[in-house]
Parts: sequence; C-alpha cells; structure tokens
Amino acid sequence: MRTRSGSLYCNGGEVAVVGQKRKRSASPVGQSAVAGECLSGGRRKRLAGGPDYLDVLPDDLVLSILSKLAASASAPSDLLSVHLTCKRLNDLGGHDMVFAKASPASLAVKAAAWSEPAQRFLKRCADAGNLEACYILGMIRFYCLGSRSGGAALLARAAVGGHAAALYSLAVIQFNGSGGAKSDRDLRAGAALCARAAALGHVDALRELGHCLQDGYGVRRDPAEGRRLLVAANARELSLALAAAAATRHPFAAAVPLGAAAAAAAAAGAGGGCPLLSDFGWSLPEAEPHAANQFMVDWWASSRGAQAAAVKKPGTGESDGDGAELRLCSHVRCGRRETRRHEFRRCSVCGAANYCSRACQALDWKRAHKAQCVPMDRWLIAAANAAGEALPQ
Repeated sequence: MRTRSGSLYCNGGEVAVVGQKRKRSASPVGQSAVAGECLSGGRRKRLAGGPDYLDVLPDDLVLSILSKLAASASAPSDLLSVHLTCKRLNDLGGHDMVFAKASPASLAVKAAAWSEPAQRFLKRCADAGNLEACYILGMIRFYCLGSRSGGAALLARAAVGGHAAALYSLAVIQFNGSGGAKSDRDLRAGAALCARAAALGHVDALRELGHCLQDGYGVRRDPAEGRRLLVAANARELSLALAAAAATRHPFAAAVPLGAAAAAAAAAGAGGGCPLLSDFGWSLPEAEPHAANQFMVDWWASSRGAQAAAVKKPGTGESDGDGAELRLCSHVRCGRRETRRHEFRRCSVCGAANYCSRACQALDWKRAHKAQCVPMDRWLIAAANAAGEALPQ
C-alpha cells in the first residue's frame, strides 16, 4: 500500500484517490441499524433503495397527528418547528385543520413580542376557525390597535361559535357603548349577551347578569332571581378554584372554610355574612388572567401603548379620544381602556376607582379596593381641614 509517495491506496478491496475523505467501514454483522438508513460520516442517510415510512402514511393520518400536536402545543415554536422538518410536513402543517386546533397556550402572544408575523399567525388561526384566536386578536384590535370594526367582527365570530369570554366581552362593549357615543349603549343587547355567556358557565357573566336583574339594568327587575345568580356565580367561582387547586396540588384548598367552618368564620368576621351569599364571593387567590387581558395590561404599561394612545385621527389632528384623559379599568388584571371620556362607571362611594363592569368591581373589591375605598364626603372634609390648617393664623 502506497501512502506517502504513492497516489493510491487500497481499503478492503476499494481503491480511492489520496486526499479524499476516508469512508468508515460497514457496520459489523449483528449490529442493529435503522431500517432503510446507514451511518456515514456521523450523519443518518437513507439508502438509495430504502423505504421512507413517512411517505407511506396517508395524509389524513398525518393531519390527525399534527392536529393533536397543535392542540397540546405549549408555545408557537412547537407548531412552527414542524414546518422545518421536511417538505411534506411543511405543506400539511399549513392546513386549516392544524391551525384550527392550536392550543390557547400557543396563541398567548406577549405584548413585548408583538409584531406583524405574530399578527399574521393569529389571523391565520382565526381564518381557520380557531375561536380562541378570534377572541384574542379581536380584543387586541379593538382595545389596543384602535381597529374597532375589525376587532368587533372577530369577537362576534367567536361569540357565534359559543365562546363564553367573547360573549361577555361583547356584553361589556354594549353596556358601555365602547367605540361609539354614549347614546350607542344598548343595555338590552348587553343583558342578552350576558345571559348567553352565563348559560355557558362564565362566572363574570353570571355575576353581571345577577346585578342587572337586581337593579333592573337592561332587563325587568327581579331581585330574587338576581340574588340566585349571584349565589350561583360565587359557588361556581369556588368550585373552579378548588378544582384548579386540586389539579396543581395547591395547599390553599384546605384553608377555605366550608360548611360549619364557613358559618363560624362569617359570624366572627366584621362583615357578618357568608361569602357565598355576598355580592363579591369568596376571598380566593386570583386566577391567572386570560392571555388577551394580560396582553392589554402589558401593552398599556409599555411605551408602545403610550404611542398608540397619542396617535392622531386622520383629518382631525386630534388624538384618539384625548388619550391622556382616557382611563384604564381599576382592576389591574383587566386591561380594558376607555374608548371615549367618562365611559366607565366610577365607584359610588369614593369616586376614585372606575370599572368597565360590575364583575371587575367585585374582583377589585376583594383584591385591594375594600381597604382603599374612603367615602367622598370624608375625603372632602379631610381636604378642607388640611387646607384650614395650612392657612396662616
């Protein structure tokens, strides 16, 4: 064998030119290898005559597998990585059936990562019939991007499909006349949307409808039925919290008083009443906000939200509703913002907090406002006394 001075060498009966990469020897007999593939240079390569099992699978079976993957995806990258695998998966991964099954976790776009590709991804899922994508993109367009008609159309599409959160959001829009003038409020339509969302088990819609019946707001006044719905909302809120705690093995479930313990706690409390029968329900740990609400909260807290509030209307030279005067809902996990001045209702006691709905008022009361709410007359008296003490004698 000539190696240094010769130009050829022999390797197991094969002759190769010096300077070429030396091929590895074949796998020994008895060693397991992947069917239809061999190892060459550390890479897996399919033999020329080896079978490709992916090509054997029918398209409907591959689509079913990709749909299961989309339904269990925890991030958008789980879906996008499929398109990088091969040409066939790239084609089948763009099918409407896959985007329609995208999980809520894969649709949870962050405000800091908002971009045109992210909007196209949500739009693609919404066009495929994904109700969660319709709801998230509709809320973002309506409240953050200022596209009232486009956002309302997406919310309506999700509501027609039976999306409870979309039904309740449309009810809030109707109650407040969001996106229009005060005269555009439709209380009856808001109550009807609340009733449909409540029938689907939406806690906030149950509580909102209960207050509407108690106050005669958009419906015929029925205090007894309103009280029943408020109790049902409190009971469902408690059951959902206990189910979530059991699923995550959270220790707070043992701390919630039930039965006789609840009666004793109510008798000892200053409020003097069972939380199940109150207007605000149990003081439970707050659940994680919906992806759409979290996006809106982060959006208005960022510089991009401030820029969006200062965008001027075309042809008028005025900002969108005088953005500096528009207020956010006082419930910190809501994220809704007024579309015109004085759209949201204020707290009737202190006048300092404002809420887009009675449900947000109940949640914020349990969270913080119960300790912060001070009657307006006391505040005015304190301010007058402070001003009197500041005057020179």
